[in-house]
Amino acid sequence: MSKYSFKTIKNYSPNFDPIKRKFRDIKFIILHYTGMKSERHATKRLTDSKSKVSSHYLVKNDGKIVLIVPDLYIAWHAGLSSWKKYKFLNKNSIGIEISNPGHNFNYKNFSFQQINSLVNLIKNLIKKYKIKPENILGHSDISPDRKKDPGEKFPWQYLYKKKIAFWHDIDKKILLKNRVQKTSTKEQKLFVKNLYKIGYSKNLKFNQRKYIKIITKAFQRRFRQKLINGIIDQECLIISNNLIKKLKN
Repeated sequence: MSKYSFKTIKNYSPNFDPIKRKFRDIKFIILHYTGMKSERHATKRLTDSKSKVSSHYLVKNDGKIVLIVPDLYIAWHAGLSSWKKYKFLNKNSIGIEISNPGHNFNYKNFSFQQINSLVNLIKNLIKKYKIKPENILGHSDISPDRKKDPGEKFPWQYLYKKKIAFWHDIDKKILLKNRVQKTSTKEQKLFVKNLYKIGYSKNLKFNQRKYIKIITKAFQRRFRQKLINGIIDQECLIISNNLIKKLKN
């Protein structure tokens, strides 16, 4: 048995592409919160043919994992999305929904049981499909103009410590010292350039200034969770520089 084996409850959804993909097509894991009032409503939506949405897995409040669409079928979870050179990430990703009411319904902390189960699930998927930790993404990373999930309460740093996610390694005192400290126009341009190198995609349908604020918020929701204001300060800049350095190593 695999070191990272896990049990699932099966509750299949009809919402998937019927043609199987190959192992090598799977390059990303996309994390979501369900964003519905109750777990029951979320489960119903993910398995209802009328909803046209699904995921591969659902992590319930008690940590139990529901298999909704088998890995090698394309589930409908990412929607209009992009990351680096990839567009419409459904075909290249595994989607994991985590039960949480989200920002519209009293967003709450994820439970210990959920995160513990999620860690085991991701470790298994990384091992099986050789997915890089920097390719474990949130829905808000790949669809920043539409989505906020899994949100600023999601423990990305904890996943990083478990070696299954991408994060910076800057001392907390340095971060606090640089928070809300102003940046020059040149520094702001460098920050945006860093975001594109990390993977955030350009989007020409928006006004440039508006879109930069959108992806800055997405970056903050992921890597600077204590303050999400869309303003590029020195803290954001040094975090982005650190991440670029780590990607090069």
